[in-house]
Amino acid sequence: YKQRKPQLPEEKCNLHPKRNVEILCKECNVPLCAKCIFMKEHTGHQLDDLEEKYAEKVAFCRSEISKIQEYYLSTSQGLKKEIKEDVMAIKNTMDDIRSSIRAEAESLKELVNRVTSDKLEQANIMEESLLKTLKSQEKTYEDYTEYLEKLLKEFHSYKSIDNIRVLFSDDFKNLKIQSIPETAQPVLPVFTAGHFDKDEVSKLLGSVNFPNTKLNNRRIKPMENASTQLKLTGKQMRRDAEKSDVKQTLSLSSSVTKVREYTVPGVEDVNHISLGKSGRLWGSDDKGNLVQTDLQGDQLQKIQTSGRDEGYHTVTQDGDLIYTDRKNKVINRIKQDNTIIEFIKTGDWEPLCIHSSQINGDILVGMEKGVKAKVTRYNKTRKEIQNIPSDNKGQEIYSYPHYITENINGDICTSDYNKEAVVVVNKSGQHRFSYTGHGSEFYPFGICNDLLGHIIVCNGYLGNCSLDIIDQDGRFLSLLLTQQQGINNPRGLCVDDENNLHVGQYNTNTMTVYKYLQ
Repeated sequence: YKQRKPQLPEEKCNLHPKRNVEILCKECNVPLCAKCIFMKEHTGHQLDDLEEKYAEKVAFCRSEISKIQEYYLSTSQGLKKEIKEDVMAIKNTMDDIRSSIRAEAESLKELVNRVTSDKLEQANIMEESLLKTLKSQEKTYEDYTEYLEKLLKEFHSYKSIDNIRVLFSDDFKNLKIQSIPETAQPVLPVFTAGHFDKDEVSKLLGSVNFPNTKLNNRRIKPMENASTQLKLTGKQMRRDAEKSDVKQTLSLSSSVTKVREYTVPGVEDVNHISLGKSGRLWGSDDKGNLVQTDLQGDQLQKIQTSGRDEGYHTVTQDGDLIYTDRKNKVINRIKQDNTIIEFIKTGDWEPLCIHSSQINGDILVGMEKGVKAKVTRYNKTRKEIQNIPSDNKGQEIYSYPHYITENINGDICTSDYNKEAVVVVNKSGQHRFSYTGHGSEFYPFGICNDLLGHIIVCNGYLGNCSLDIIDQDGRFLSLLLTQQQGINNPRGLCVDDENNLHVGQYNTNTMTVYKYLQ
């Protein structure tokens, strides 16, 4: 009804007050009555029906009003909302950056304290060695003084002897004063002060910079898709576009291709894998053997631990390896100079599995104490900042978390053997979903994520082994590998920087590498 043809309002002619205007002179662009068209001023001019032209103008106004209300106004409000979201994102990002700066400073302070402690210990050892030398020299002169006093008494005794023949005996001839023992004066240590300034200290710490990327304009959907535009804010559009760009670059391949095989020496099987810098790899078996190898498969170092068939080690953002010690209830750190230090104490809880976040450097640890289990988060300074023992309904989330990882959206993904499920919670600790396999039996072991947010998990059920892949919302995508493709008891799992999937198995130390993305 609103879109019906509008009626021309009644308006009297200025020259002929008894007549209504109903004609438009196109050349003069003025409304006329029927009598005006015979006037000399409009002779030969083109004329239009004023009612039709009025209807066109009103229709144009309605169209522009509709555009403003349905597109321009809603789009600008969406962009305004996006700016507010960006303000909050900047505040949160800067809060995280400030926390990272403080955490890094604390790490540096701790390192300075450790170095200072080592140097003080070195000074103590030097002092002890020098004092020991001087004590020995002091004892030499004490013995020499004792000898002189004894010799002095003997000379005195000969001086008072009545029998003169004694003074010409062999015993008297043999009395000679021994030379004073020589000792070396110690060289005192000298302290050489270190040379450092503010700039050098600043280089040791991270910096805050804008990434060297081209700024993207806020995405504005074309007006012809305004109906879709009303359903999406600018932020959502940008996220969808980014996801679309990633999917255009990489996607699941229709088939899995075997790339190569290599051996991890020093272990009986490969239950867990941690990739380090420069392609170096850490592998462990269920006997507690933890081995580092290089790209050529040469063993670089080997450590005996209390670990079993769980994901008990991980590489930090700094390139150090940290691993759990269930027996002593601690987490150890292997620095790049191969020294091992006690990193975190877990109290009464046995640490089972561990993962170092590549998002913010936090450390996620799956633990158990009797029949209880939880996941604990520590920050870079080893401070406990989160515990996830139960969901928002008070139900226990975990029973035996023995492998753990973190997805690109911050979700914590855990293989829980007793629950026979992959348990996924968001970064706030709220339970999102549990994946219980794509078949009758499901015993989850090694677990990892890729840059598309996929969750890949080993199903180690005897007789029905597989590698399952699900999306970040828990939807089953496919069985990447099955026993028919040569998989037998898969355990260790990781994705490298080239998006290759490394798979370790039980009862063999041979690793197999697959290409599963295209």
